[in-house]
Amino acid sequence: MTALKLNARQQAILAEEYPRFSADEYARRHAALGAAMEKHGVDHLLIVTNNRNGNATQWVHGWPGTVEALTIFKPGVQMTMFIEWYNHFPLAKIIAREVDVQWGGHEGIVRTIAELKKRGAKNVGVIGPLPHAKYKQLAQAFTVKSLDADYTRLRMIKSEEELDWFRIGAAMSDAAFAALLDGCKPGLDERELSALVESAYVKHGGTTMIHYIGCTSMAAPHLYVPRQLPSPRKVAVGDLVFCELSAFWWDYAGQVLRSFTVGAEPTPLYRDLHKTAEDTYDAVTAVIRAGTTMQEILDASSLVEERGFTICDDLVHGFGGGYFQPILGSRSRPAGKLPDMLLEENMTIVVQPNVVNIEHTAGVQVGEMIRVTKSGYERMHAAERGLFRAC
Repeated sequence: MTALKLNARQQAILAEEYPRFSADEYARRHAALGAAMEKHGVDHLLIVTNNRNGNATQWVHGWPGTVEALTIFKPGVQMTMFIEWYNHFPLAKIIAREVDVQWGGHEGIVRTIAELKKRGAKNVGVIGPLPHAKYKQLAQAFTVKSLDADYTRLRMIKSEEELDWFRIGAAMSDAAFAALLDGCKPGLDERELSALVESAYVKHGGTTMIHYIGCTSMAAPHLYVPRQLPSPRKVAVGDLVFCELSAFWWDYAGQVLRSFTVGAEPTPLYRDLHKTAEDTYDAVTAVIRAGTTMQEILDASSLVEERGFTICDDLVHGFGGGYFQPILGSRSRPAGKLPDMLLEENMTIVVQPNVVNIEHTAGVQVGEMIRVTKSGYERMHAAERGLFRAC
């Protein structure tokens, strides 16, 4: 088994049967939720995961949520969670921390409402994707308010313990790129490239968040951003392969973006695209620190247009627990109105210049997730940078 680049503390986390954060870390999260509840005048929270959508359940007590998980939360009171399906029930009882886990019996919202009434709930906050019909049932029994925005805000700033888990996800993502670069050869198709990627981290307990991969002829390019779904196109000598890879360690993923040629040197166009992308990455990260404005980041990216190119993918986005602000494009491809915010210490963001030609036929991917510090940034990844060559 290929070793991941982890320190002893992270190796110990990886070795746990079902890893958990410390009691202090969960207490921090629960106190933060309690403050949000007080702010909005709600006496209970309903935390929802539905068909693997909605990560607050895992953040609050550890259960990743598979089909449906409805958790009733109130600070200082044992949580109750109703889950589906029955065969998921035994493992949920093991993983969910300090939770009374019950089978929902295919009527989880009914049992949840009954439990809330038993507790004397009047005003209920909701975090997560509660389906409309079930939301209506809840709203018929209680005053209901969404606390999704408050939860998003809580996830934007990472704790020290969370950063360790993100570093594990980053190491798995780095291993995915190494496997892709090492195993890529003419004749493989994009689906087989995806299999190479997954082989690097599944054996360590990682799971797939995304693997966007594209390959195109450098002589006659037809693709300028990696595909979200692989095609059966086969790799050939003279291709460029570019990718965006994120492997999860539970809910904690890295994100690494790289490009490489296959059996050939880069053409002048691809050399210029990649040089511009790397220089843009350096220019943007040079202004990153706690307190950086969005205008500073936008200004730092201006050399994309100065060199006659544009972008497709977002240039910068918040990451880790969600796809967060700041979400920024460039002058020639804005991502909407500049958000009214400053970078803060312990935000994790991805800087990823997907520089493309004006004709939108050719592009490259460069970048990775970083942590914002007081005076700059910390790399979360160890993968080398550069325009690589396979074969």
